[in-house]
Amino acid sequence: MSETTAIQYPAPEPPAFLFDLDGTLVDSVYQHVIAWRAALAAMGIDLAVWRIHRRIGMSGGLFVSALMRETGLELSPEEVEDIQRLHAEEYLRQHESVRPLPGAPELLAALTERGVKWAIATSGRAETARTALGILGLPEDTPMVTRDQVRHAKPDPDLFLAAAAHLGVDPRGAMVVGDSVWDLLAARRAGALGVGVLSGGYGRDELERTGAYRVYRDTGDMLDRLDELGIRRPGPAGSR
Repeated sequence: MSETTAIQYPAPEPPAFLFDLDGTLVDSVYQHVIAWRAALAAMGIDLAVWRIHRRIGMSGGLFVSALMRETGLELSPEEVEDIQRLHAEEYLRQHESVRPLPGAPELLAALTERGVKWAIATSGRAETARTALGILGLPEDTPMVTRDQVRHAKPDPDLFLAAAAHLGVDPRGAMVVGDSVWDLLAARRAGALGVGVLSGGYGRDELERTGAYRVYRDTGDMLDRLDELGIRRPGPAGSR
């Protein structure tokens, strides 16, 4: 019996990863909720915490617009800007309590070690978002796209399209990792595959209904199961 000859072909490039920030890499969702509540209260707007939480992940402008629709309030552009400024100030007062989510630094280090491209794409503005780099132990030149750099934030795809362009990859070959329905809606519109994590407070069913291909407990769980996403371990065992 003749031996079967293995077909030789170029190894495929691993997918790039585009990460949301708050609730995905850093445990900051509730700091943002408290900051938004304080900012709204300073403008005389009393809103339940749960209603604020459901909008975390949107840009500040969309967040305020959505709440205006829900409450029937009318705010001027200047008042909307004031609320966003007050939110940023309150969040920065709390940022020292923000911690990396379990496995986040280790996951990013593992992807880098395996030659996988990745970037962060967040609806937060640079003044608040870039504080997370130090928290995660990342250098200042880490690929990051913030709200200030694009025309529209999530659920529009602009942030993920810009992050893919920054990495020089086709977004249709990338995976978006996020904790909210807004991340996954933006991923679908960018043509990327969505991966959900439960660390931001959304349920598995919600993330799957919005298009998550896989859902993990957090980034540590995702690190343990990278082979499910086509990222193999280095060495002989990972080459199979």
